[in-house]
Amino acid sequence: MPGMTSPAPANIDPTAPEVRPPRSAGVRAIVWLACGLGLGFVPFMPGTIGAIWGVPLAWGLGQLHLAWQVAILLGLFVVGIPICQRAAEALGRKDPGAVVFDEIVSMPLVFLFVDLRTPSAGHTIALLITGYLLHRLFDITKPPPARQAERMQPAGLGIMADDVIAGIYGCAALHALIALGFFQFLL
Repeated sequence: MPGMTSPAPANIDPTAPEVRPPRSAGVRAIVWLACGLGLGFVPFMPGTIGAIWGVPLAWGLGQLHLAWQVAILLGLFVVGIPICQRAAEALGRKDPGAVVFDEIVSMPLVFLFVDLRTPSAGHTIALLITGYLLHRLFDITKPPPARQAERMQPAGLGIMADDVIAGIYGCAALHALIALGFFQFLL
């Protein structure tokens, strides 16, 4: 009838609080950063897609002296703990797949002590692709102690720690491939 309002559906309590309170612009910015500027929100393999940002970071850091590489990575790791923690809280999960800051920051670990300043672009590209694949292999399979590190508290530390371990495994595997001459055909 005209002038009458329909009652609220029976299954919705109009006095119930919202499931998610509105987030501030700062929290939205942290989530956006933690999710790789949005790449972590892709519906298919967000960690693998989001980790792509780690490749140019690795190449850029590879142009620096080793001491600078280590200092920057330590800084990113320390900053990453609260970033991942806050993003996980905002997204309502302990380790949301959309949070890929950990993959991005740990990717350059694979390339520590690897010369990415070689004059051969093909050699550098092969190293970057191989390192990326090794990182993803160890991040997905989580060999010990990565699985255990994932449970560290606070949650931001666990989110970051398992990927650091994946990066260390990837670094060891990449160095083994280099030592075995895997990339010699590209020189």
